[in-house]
Amino acid sequence: MKKEIFLKSLAEHGYNVMFGAKKHFATYDIVEKVPSGVALITLLIGIWQLYAPFFDYNKEVSLVIILVSVIALQINLYNSNKEDYMKAGIKLTEIHNELKDMYYQTKSSTESEVTNEDQEKLQKLLNDYYAISITKQITFSDWYAHYKFFYQAQHEWIDEQKRFTWKDKFPMFFRIWTAIVIITILVLVIKFCIEN
Repeated sequence: MKKEIFLKSLAEHGYNVMFGAKKHFATYDIVEKVPSGVALITLLIGIWQLYAPFFDYNKEVSLVIILVSVIALQINLYNSNKEDYMKAGIKLTEIHNELKDMYYQTKSSTESEVTNEDQEKLQKLLNDYYAISITKQITFSDWYAHYKFFYQAQHEWIDEQKRFTWKDKFPMFFRIWTAIVIITILVLVIKFCIEN
């Protein structure tokens, strides 16, 4: 295989493996942190509702608290397996680091062709990646994984080949969701201002 093609292949697989690692870490983080945060916030809001029982939107706030609590309960379903996500994330990061080492070794090589040994090593790493990955991930782990990959991880070697743009850094669904939330907030603020 030609060196340039192999470098592109390493970068592509490096992206997939590291994004997979970040997705596993994202699932772990969400399962670990969100339920306790939700519990604290809903408790504080509940106390506030007791303090101000005549607030105009108490029923609506209570409904939102109940819905958010149901979501937190759903997240707790992953609690028994959360350590598996952490372990898989660590192993995938190790595979990513091996791919990165292969990338730099291949890039610094004076040979124009890649050896069969290197291609076999890549295939073994990919087989390990497929065996380690957990397919069932929690909702929104993609968004959090994007953040973890693009804003917390070192990915310059992958960017040399893939040339990431802002569209890569923000998933389409996140952009649509953000637009919907902003429009909804604007409508509610305008409605509130008109009523008062």
